[in-house]
Amino acid sequence: MEFNVDDERSWSVLHLGIKKNFKYFDANVLFNGEKNLLSAGHQLISVVLMGSKAQVHLMAIGQSFKANIEFNACVNQSGAELVNSYVSITEISEYAKFLPEEAKLARLNPKLPPQGMSAYCFYPMSKRRGETYNWYTEDFETRDNLMREHGKTGREFAGRVVQLVTGSTGLDDFEFGVTLFAKSFRDIKEVVYKMRFDEASSRYAEFGPFVTGMVATNLNEALDMAGWLS
Repeated sequence: MEFNVDDERSWSVLHLGIKKNFKYFDANVLFNGEKNLLSAGHQLISVVLMGSKAQVHLMAIGQSFKANIEFNACVNQSGAELVNSYVSITEISEYAKFLPEEAKLARLNPKLPPQGMSAYCFYPMSKRRGETYNWYTEDFETRDNLMREHGKTGREFAGRVVQLVTGSTGLDDFEFGVTLFAKSFRDIKEVVYKMRFDEASSRYAEFGPFVTGMVATNLNEALDMAGWLS
């Protein structure tokens, strides 16, 4: 059966949180999945997490949706326990159409992880649709002005934090996935804290769970740091 939903306008983004199954785990199956994913031209960001939500976080990103689906299946076949996941795509927000083409391309086809930024955070979020504050009943000019203010705050952290916002409306439980890479965890804390004071966030944002960890050089290093290979 032919399977092709690849789209030159957007890349497929898959976040997976996994824990080691101590009854059965085959690291070689996972390494083969990594090899196949990279052969498809994808990037795999492997993160060693802090906390109990998962032990390792994998972010697979690239043009082929099929390659991400096959990698997801490979993770299951390895015996790793899949504890959370998030599906989204890269996109250009309607509020970012003024950006130069180079900046737009960086959002659609990002090169990750950014050099020198090993602190990592991922969380999903949606725009509020409540009785008092409803993002989707505001006119475009109002929403655009609020997002410009929000973006201005984020740009204060240029060189310290790189943010990738991906779209997930209709694809997962929230509307956006937010991935942050930073030079330090303090930078992550500061940018998230400061941006929450912007009206676009304080009145209109709903946040999902956060995961935080350190970006490894590759999957082997991530598993080794997590104690999976000992």
